[in-house]
Amino acid sequence: MKTKSGKAKARKLQDWVRDKLYRWLEFDKDDIRCAIMGESGEDIKRISQNARERFPFSVECKNAEAHNIWNEYKQAMENASEGSEPLLIIKKNNHKPLAIIDVDALFELISECFGDMSIFDEAAGGGTNT
Repeated sequence: MKTKSGKAKARKLQDWVRDKLYRWLEFDKDDIRCAIMGESGEDIKRISQNARERFPFSVECKNAEAHNIWNEYKQAMENASEGSEPLLIIKKNNHKPLAIIDVDALFELISECFGDMSIFDEAAGGGTNT
């Protein structure tokens, strides 16, 4: 794939994520924007305080046919702004995008939505590094 085609493919996924956030969280261009190709840091820039408070994720988008999820997630962690949770969005042709976050962050989200989830810590032996 040519570099120009690859960048267009990456940009398309960033635009898709941005548009979802516009609709679901009612953000607008004053709240979030896509990174300019080659710009360092998050792929979805949270500009406003409102966006940072309501969407505590630092988004890294990868649109490719082959993924090295561990390296891509590492990049998401390195690009994450302080106090935000890395969120990797991956996509390949003819497949739906997938979201990858740390499992502890997932259970924290579930707990916030549905109540105490400490049972998961006990069942897993107290942590994710086992």
